[in-house]
Amino acid sequence: MPLLEETVLPGDSVLTLPVVIIGNGPSGICLSYLLSGYRPYLSPEAVHPNPILHTKLEEARHLSIVDQDLEYLSEGLEGRSSNPVAVLFDTLLHPDADFGYDYPSVLHWKLEQHNYIPHIVLGKGPPGGAWHAMEGSMLTISFGDWMELPGLTFKDWAASKRRNIKSDRVMPEEIACYYKHYVKVMGLQKNFRDNVYITSVSRLYRGDDEDRSQLNENIPTQHLEMEDGQKPLIKRNWEVRGYQRATDGSHVPFCLFAENVALATGTFDSPGRLHVEGEDFPFVLHSMSDFGAAVSKGKLRGKADPVLIVGAGLTAADAVLCAYNNNIPVIHVFRRRVTDSSLIFKQLPKKLYPEYHKVYHMMCTQSHTGDSNLHSAYTSFPEHNVLSFKPEMKCVLQSASGLKKILKFSVALVLIGSHPNLFFLKDQGHSIGHHLNQPITCKGNPIEIDPYTYECTKEANLFALGPLVGDNFVRFLKGGALGIVRCLAIRQKKKHELTGSGDGGGDGVP
Repeated sequence: MPLLEETVLPGDSVLTLPVVIIGNGPSGICLSYLLSGYRPYLSPEAVHPNPILHTKLEEARHLSIVDQDLEYLSEGLEGRSSNPVAVLFDTLLHPDADFGYDYPSVLHWKLEQHNYIPHIVLGKGPPGGAWHAMEGSMLTISFGDWMELPGLTFKDWAASKRRNIKSDRVMPEEIACYYKHYVKVMGLQKNFRDNVYITSVSRLYRGDDEDRSQLNENIPTQHLEMEDGQKPLIKRNWEVRGYQRATDGSHVPFCLFAENVALATGTFDSPGRLHVEGEDFPFVLHSMSDFGAAVSKGKLRGKADPVLIVGAGLTAADAVLCAYNNNIPVIHVFRRRVTDSSLIFKQLPKKLYPEYHKVYHMMCTQSHTGDSNLHSAYTSFPEHNVLSFKPEMKCVLQSASGLKKILKFSVALVLIGSHPNLFFLKDQGHSIGHHLNQPITCKGNPIEIDPYTYECTKEANLFALGPLVGDNFVRFLKGGALGIVRCLAIRQKKKHELTGSGDGGGDGVP
């Protein structure tokens, strides 16, 4: 589907979208769902297990959750997100999930067409975002039910597709298919554009005619067809530029204007790097998918030297399992002690995640000591750093005590997390995090937002949700969509009140 209409418009007739969403993963999909007019209400027979919250919900049962005071509803709630609205929406969708209960959602959904806010969702691939690129042979860390989006349970989707889901945890491929189907069955396709690459998002300081003259004359200014041909009364706060990759491989440039931009890119764009000598050698990989491809093609079969895996997170553990299950010996290097309480393995119940505890057990019991040889199948090097990679496929390690060791390997895999790539923003987005002039990261420096509207505190009309604001789990990113839509709905209502009093603009842009 073409990104935008092919019509080149005169400068004075440029239409501006109320919302442009960058990223078409679960964050962007959920935001589009709510912007399309779907509204959550307390179900008639529902009783929330939290009596205080239920009393609050009963006070305004006739109103959708979008139309209620989110700060009031979320007060006093606790959960595994630092964002209060994320905790609120999660407990409405999955009551007491962290206590092991499988209570049904207390919400039911209504499509209210009059609440539709025109928007467009831009993504590099099909709806589902990074889930389409994840290694398909591993199970998700979260239960399938926790990965679902409002209005369509994962179990109902699986049953409709006659898929045999054997476990509460599922493969990323299943989740990716679910998200793609969700967009179709919910009627959201008209808002989604695939194969789109953003090159810049810049603030427009409207007020002078010079703003429009700054447009690149070589790029046609195009517009998205709006519902009923309406010209919404919205400001051109943002200019969004990029290109769409056509089926023949060519790049079709575009320029959009938006009143609001929502960042929903996730954090899988840029793999974490060690920044050491030799890291750019072709035998040093940074993604699980590349490693999985090498294993499946048999490139590592019969190699005398082990695979070197760097990292102590779940993705690194997935790589260890992949190698181990294919009889490929492993050298596992990580900086932390095996007793470190912050290791993710210590937060996972053994019964639900036996494969990860198998890796953790090996990390603890098959570690290298100063006078020992490598174990045949797996050897861990806790409290070690990689100093460099050598062209003869050797690696220099350094222990916490300063001792150095040189090891030979067949391929190295660096899996130490990933970071969002916000190169299209001014200063790559370094000015909108909690810590100024530092890169945005999910844990250390998420984008600073208002906790109830998800608007960036340092940039008006710019919103962010999902991993960019610290919500790594799908079950919590949905709260960002709720906060954003409530904020935009309130502003839209105020705008309609102003225009209803006769205070309107001539060209549709106040």
